[in-house]
Amino acid sequence: MAGGYFFNMEKFVPDTDRIRELNDELRTSFKGGKIATTPGVLALGDLPAILKQLREFSDFDPGNDTYGEHDFGSFRHNVQLLFWKIDYYDPELMMGSSDPAEPALTSRVLTLMLSDEY
Repeated sequence: MAGGYFFNMEKFVPDTDRIRELNDELRTSFKGGKIATTPGVLALGDLPAILKQLREFSDFDPGNDTYGEHDFGSFRHNVQLLFWKIDYYDPELMMGSSDPAEPALTSRVLTLMLSDEY
């Protein structure tokens, strides 16, 4: 999903700053959405340390943050490469959010997975 929108007299444009702020809040505090992990991550048996790395992640660059939303990242835990991704759903989790910049219209889900589970 490309991001949230606010009305511009010319066109609708993403409210990237607000989306990034909400995504950072979810990733760093686990507030403002849901966190899901895959069986592969759970099988590593070191979830507290992995979640600490997720909260502290700040290595954003144009390669992993193309739209500046801070909605994807990767890091290594020991030798295992992990990915995380934030998706934006409607409040009922039935379809994509109509405006990811608006918390009342969006349920954020951060999924943490092994790279080979992507």
